[in-house]
Amino acid sequence: MAERAVEVVVTGLVQGVFFRARCADEARRLGVRGWVANEYDGSVRGHFEGAAEAVDALVSWCREGSPRSRVDRVALSDAVVEHAPGFEAR
Repeated sequence: MAERAVEVVVTGLVQGVFFRARCADEARRLGVRGWVANEYDGSVRGHFEGAAEAVDALVSWCREGSPRSRVDRVALSDAVVEHAPGFEAR
């Protein structure tokens, strides 16, 4: 199984709308490891790693977001696998 790691930055209305909590729930459901955190500029940044298909599915989820969010953009870049032990909302 091929492992993949990506860094994502999600912009729009993504803070104060349970985006991080729902993202963490979805990541755990998919078996993705890493983290997601609020940034000072109002965006959400994350590091996702795991099976390529699962990482891709979580990135797709980010394009929709939580029910109250409004996602304007998901910037994606490849990253190094850090062997995170699980997934956390920071």
